[in-house]
Amino acid sequence: MIARIESKLTMTTETLEARIERHFAAGTAAVGDRAAMNDFLELRSALEAGTLRSAEPDAAAATGWRVNAWVKRGILLGFRLGVLEEMSGAGPGGKTALSFIDKATYPARHFSPQDGVRIVPGGSSVRAGAYLAQGVVMMPPAYVNVGAYVDEGTMVDSHALVGSCAQIGKRVHLSAAAQIGGVLEPVNASPVIIEDDALIGGNTGVYEGTIVRKGAVLAAGTVLTRGTPVYDVVHGTILKATPEMPLIIPERAVVVPGSRAVTRGYGKEMGLSVYTPVIVKYRDEKTELSAALEDLLR
Repeated sequence: MIARIESKLTMTTETLEARIERHFAAGTAAVGDRAAMNDFLELRSALEAGTLRSAEPDAAAATGWRVNAWVKRGILLGFRLGVLEEMSGAGPGGKTALSFIDKATYPARHFSPQDGVRIVPGGSSVRAGAYLAQGVVMMPPAYVNVGAYVDEGTMVDSHALVGSCAQIGKRVHLSAAAQIGGVLEPVNASPVIIEDDALIGGNTGVYEGTIVRKGAVLAAGTVLTRGTPVYDVVHGTILKATPEMPLIIPERAVVVPGSRAVTRGYGKEMGLSVYTPVIVKYRDEKTELSAALEDLLR
């Protein structure tokens, strides 16, 4: 009897992290387990409230960010526990306007005016388990995936994508067709991080754990990946990812699409060049003035 009481006490005082880790380690045995589902729903609610994040600022970490791998395992647990379900939206006269099939654990989020989030009509969607802070604006069509964190005053413009677990700071502008890559596996991998006051131009792509520091500007068409070297012509340096560190764009850097000559073989003979991003300057008053135009849209 005492052993049963002690066991129950241990279970009730077990942290959410410990419970998620235990359910995840159970594999398919967790499917159909009511406790596992309840714990996942608690995690999902915390993600939506912004009280729990898949990655968070940490001054002690080499990148300034700490990955919470157990949270990502909890998100993956949700996919394991969920079953396929039809998710339909009602149109005029109560008729079904749209029909989707997805895991029941990840329906589209619903917002109220009290949330302070603008989701402009036209086909945008936010998946359950994503956080949008007050003052966020989504222009249609745009998409925010599970585990993403979008902070206050950020604009997610038309055709923009915020991938799973991506971290977007305050007052960021994700311009039309900007693609912010997501990452769930490997669970220890850092997600893409866009820090406060960054301006991400149209048709840009930021992938594979790249970190864009505060106030940086990515010009339209810039693509950043783990394998992309970035040439800083201001300081005469080349920025690259390493096995231990992601590609990091410095604070207030202005990055534009560029090219570098092929220096050997047939490519050299033909005068070919390959794409590379280039830091051409760091933000000044003129850059600030152009970025300030965004405020007129809010």
